[in-house]
Amino acid sequence: QVELVESGGGLVQTGGSLRLSCAASGRTFGVDAMAWFRQPPGKEREFVATSWADGDTIYADSVRGRFTISRDSGKKTVYLQMNSLKPEDTAAYYCAAGRIFDRQAANYDNWGQGTQVTVSS
Repeated sequence: QVELVESGGGLVQTGGSLRLSCAASGRTFGVDAMAWFRQPPGKEREFVATSWADGDTIYADSVRGRFTISRDSGKKTVYLQMNSLKPEDTAAYYCAAGRIFDRQAANYDNWGQGTQVTVSS
């Protein structure tokens, strides 16, 4: 019922920055939680950050202080500002949306196709 489209991925050197965007369309009523997950090469998908409609946020320990999740005033676009990037941040990044505000992937029913972030050293 919700379509998500990510953009902003690319290749960046260690210490650089990227800003990911995720635009939601379709039947978004009641979908108040939006999040970012990532999957490094050869590893399982992991939680990055999530944002509730009222502005509350949760971050993974690995990105806290470096990444910032935010949403526009219409609450249909979520952003991930990524600073001080490390090679360990290299992964496919996925946007997700759902009705439960937490860090569990199972609570997000709508997923984007992903955007690749590669950090070189």
